[in-house]
Amino acid sequence: MRNSNNKLKDGPFTAHFKDGSVSVTGQYRDGMKTGAWKYFLLNGRLKATGRYENDLMIGKWKWYRENGELMQTGSFTAGNKSGTWTRYRPNGVLLDEGTFANNKKTGEWRSFDANGKPAKTTRFK
Repeated sequence: MRNSNNKLKDGPFTAHFKDGSVSVTGQYRDGMKTGAWKYFLLNGRLKATGRYENDLMIGKWKWYRENGELMQTGSFTAGNKSGTWTRYRPNGVLLDEGTFANNKKTGEWRSFDANGKPAKTTRFK
């Protein structure tokens, strides 16, 4: 990414919503996202947190709802969904969980009822 002088962005980065509140914070190196990034909702609460390497999402990420409750967690390898992913209902109860490999669901995925009890299992190749 380039700045207003047509130079590659390098260093800390902050963007704002129209009302002036912070929408995102992070870091650029040689025009690419790197390190820890945080995305915010208009209400000021955290929307997502995670890391980038060479402009690609890596490692564990977390996403949140407007009320601050955890919505989902998942991991990336070189920008592709990988490893365990878990989603939660708006009330915080577990919705489903399973594994991704190279952006595709793989193995056993488990769904849970409104009380968090196992409801269904689906297998992916």
